[in-house]
Amino acid sequence: MALAVCLLFDRPTERVLRQLWQRLEAKGVPTPATHTHGRHVPHLSLAVLRSWDLDKVRAAVEALPDAGPTTVQFDAVAAFRRGRMNLIPAVSSHLAARQERVVEALGASEDELHKHYVPGTWTPHVTVATRVRLEQTPLVLEAAYEIVPLIGRLTHAALVDAGAGTVHPLTVVP
Repeated sequence: MALAVCLLFDRPTERVLRQLWQRLEAKGVPTPATHTHGRHVPHLSLAVLRSWDLDKVRAAVEALPDAGPTTVQFDAVAAFRRGRMNLIPAVSSHLAARQERVVEALGASEDELHKHYVPGTWTPHVTVATRVRLEQTPLVLEAAYEIVPLIGRLTHAALVDAGAGTVHPLTVVP
């Protein structure tokens, strides 16, 4: 599976996002709450690796200076391929630079780094619904627009094994 370098939200923002997942699930829309192993956490991925060595990735990311918490503003909803719907934050130069530093530190080959996380093509997002059918799109939009604009605080970081749902906290916020 994949390993993601993720920024994680403070408790109030995480609560708002999990409540959104619950509202959507109640309407029959699949969300990360029930997707695959059901252990997903609200997050913003800076990089996703298709092949990886946990210890090497941890060492590379933790060698970066701690960039500290950051604030993002969500004011848009987007649909990605395969029925994924997401909240999209404004992309500050600060956020883009953080993402580029992480990718550079990983030194990942084209085969290792997922193509959607190549700097310059990366679209920051927080997944709110998975495998959305076309007729469910208005339900997602209605629920999402009840919470946006949303100012979220990313306060800590982790490596997340997408296959197992295992969260490996990091000592720095890249």
